[in-house]
Amino acid sequence: MTDRRTLLGGALAGLAGPVLATPALAQRAPAPRGRRAAATQSAGSPADTPLGPLDVLARQALVIDFATGATLLEKNADELMPPSSMSKLMTMYVVFEQLKAGRLQLDQSLPVSERAWRMGGSKMFVDLGSQIKVEDLIHGVIVHSGNDACVVLAEGISGSETQFAELLNQTARRIGLQHSTFRNSTGWPDPDHKMTARDLSILARRIIADFPEYYPFYNMRSFRYNNITQENRNPLLSRVAGADGLKTGHTEDAGYGLTGSAKRGDRRVILVLNGLPTMRSRSEESERLMEWAFREFEAVVLFRAQDTIEEVPVYLGERAKVPMVGGRDLVLTLPRQWRSRLEVRLHYDAPLTAPVARGQQIGEMQVGGQGVPELRVPLLAGADVEKLGLISRIPAVVSQFVFGARG
Repeated sequence: MTDRRTLLGGALAGLAGPVLATPALAQRAPAPRGRRAAATQSAGSPADTPLGPLDVLARQALVIDFATGATLLEKNADELMPPSSMSKLMTMYVVFEQLKAGRLQLDQSLPVSERAWRMGGSKMFVDLGSQIKVEDLIHGVIVHSGNDACVVLAEGISGSETQFAELLNQTARRIGLQHSTFRNSTGWPDPDHKMTARDLSILARRIIADFPEYYPFYNMRSFRYNNITQENRNPLLSRVAGADGLKTGHTEDAGYGLTGSAKRGDRRVILVLNGLPTMRSRSEESERLMEWAFREFEAVVLFRAQDTIEEVPVYLGERAKVPMVGGRDLVLTLPRQWRSRLEVRLHYDAPLTAPVARGQQIGEMQVGGQGVPELRVPLLAGADVEKLGLISRIPAVVSQFVFGARG
């Protein structure tokens, strides 16, 4: 028969409350909606959150939990937009890959071309014809948002910025940025240079996860080069506890934007905002939403990989029961006040018929609650159970015949 029950004890005791979102392995990947006025929320309109609408000034906004991938807040997150200097995160991803592969060295020097020297906008103030260490160029991109530093790196890696843009696009597709198109290394205005807030969040997660040895560059507060000291423009670094990255952006078309991250204890939150009207509003909104995310949500370990969720009877097995386990840690991001409304149900056939192989799927957990997207998790046998020998099977078969039930 099939056993279906609400699970309130065992490995999950005390964790009642609704599930906010699926873990990172089950993220969605929607298509971008573009700039259709009828389908797009305007600046200042509410964002969607599991707690209900929340007013957000940005045109595009996304807040996610780093570990679980849970979406805490979103507004036009799949709308194509000019990312301005936030696209420098993609340039840095490629630079970090080159460093990790040994094709580039931190103490290696790259030449400054006339094209790099003439770049406008934010600058590191490189000198024409000089040679600059890669490590200094990284500081110049991250702290100074230097367009000139980006071009030096692009030309040093690919020979030209045009060829480097092709490398950016290839890398973007490989790491899951399905809706981004790069035409340069800097985010310089170009009608075809577009990203989405969701792609920026994916990129931020990849930088943090893939390059822990280089991510601390993003926490550098100031950098002095060519006798000029510039401060990091990321407002979170000075306003939010635990903030350690990532990148600001601004153009007239895009408005003011920020891709930021902060970590407190075991929790890390990533925030993407764009389309804000002023530098001050960027500072205030990013601080407000980051504090909101840490205040209103928490990470809950529903169970660990080898925790026994249930003991399932086995018919004609060398052992009477087999432990049913998750096979991997299941960590969920929950609104703090929703824990009491979590609904968890098990679905499995019982008794199982021997033999049962360790790792074999023998059931499913269904997690949900009022207003919560459903999550289904396969449950596995935690041990091998061999079939009884012929002589040992006789009492079990007789019992089934006499009592009309198995087990």
